Amino acid sequence: MATVTKEQARKFYETMATIRAFEESVKRDFLAGEIPGFVHLYIGEEAIGTGICAALRDDDMIESTHRGHGHCIAKGADVNAMMAEIFGKKEGLCHGKGGSMHIADFKIGMLGANGVVGGGYNLATGAALASKMVLKNDRVSVVFFGDGASNRGTFHEAANVAAAWKLPVIFVNEMNCWASTTPYRTTTAVENISDRAKGYNMPGVVVNGQNVFEVYDAAVEAVARARRGEGPTFIEAKTYRIEGHFVGDPEKYRKKEETMQIFHDTDPLTHFLGILPEGISFEQAELDQIRADAVEKIKKAKEYAVSCEYPDPSEYITDVYVD
Repeated sequence: MATVTKEQARKFYETMATIRAFEESVKRDFLAGEIPGFVHLYIGEEAIGTGICAALRDDDMIESTHRGHGHCIAKGADVNAMMAEIFGKKEGLCHGKGGSMHIADFKIGMLGANGVVGGGYNLATGAALASKMVLKNDRVSVVFFGDGASNRGTFHEAANVAAAWKLPVIFVNEMNCWASTTPYRTTTAVENISDRAKGYNMPGVVVNGQNVFEVYDAAVEAVARARRGEGPTFIEAKTYRIEGHFVGDPEKYRKKEETMQIFHDTDPLTHFLGILPEGISFEQAELDQIRADAVEKIKKAKEYAVSCEYPDPSEYITDVYVD
């Protein structure tokens, strides 16, 4: 297993706490009518993005989903600029033109959230192809996707070429049990979605997506393999989508009390103390302070976003099309 220091463990918790505070703030503000468009939340899944991105270098790249705020924060995006983007302000990461589902920050290797289900596979694989064949560096690409997206043809196209050409890309399936309103069992025959990796001669690994240390350990191994030129890895992180498909989803397709019981039993923040590696310990008060600091940080991010200006109408198509 990968060795983790107490400082790393603290950083893991800080990242998860920041993601949780960000998502809770966005949820409140969207329901209050302050945020345009739609937002899809990462609450309960924070350990996956945190563990994966902790194993990456600053110049490595990730491709996200429509549920991408957590990935963006875990990769190191500025939460002030993120919040401004979600509020549609010109000081946002994409000058207010991408919003929640298309948020990106190329400076930190965050190639973008993606409103198209399964739209990220070929972008991440293409980035890996460029790293290996054109730039000839050892950068690694990661693509996050849900269980529903694993049934799209783009997955099989990307997995096939990544394996055939031994590209440095990692496929991270956030198996959260729901494809919008559809339980995965009604559309997917395999027990573990990572079983499909066998068809492309790549390792398929199943981890507890609620345990940040287990996710990190799998990511460290997959990243090392990719940098050695040995090709892709498929990591399936078992989790659960606690929130509805989108904020405001009436969730008539499942029982909310069952969802909240699962959240109680698996919340990666609540159960952090119980999964610490041997030799590392925290007092509950330390973790409480980290969460309080995260809430304050996100409160200031919202204040910043509200203070920013909307893009001028004359700028609406700049940055959207290439001249």
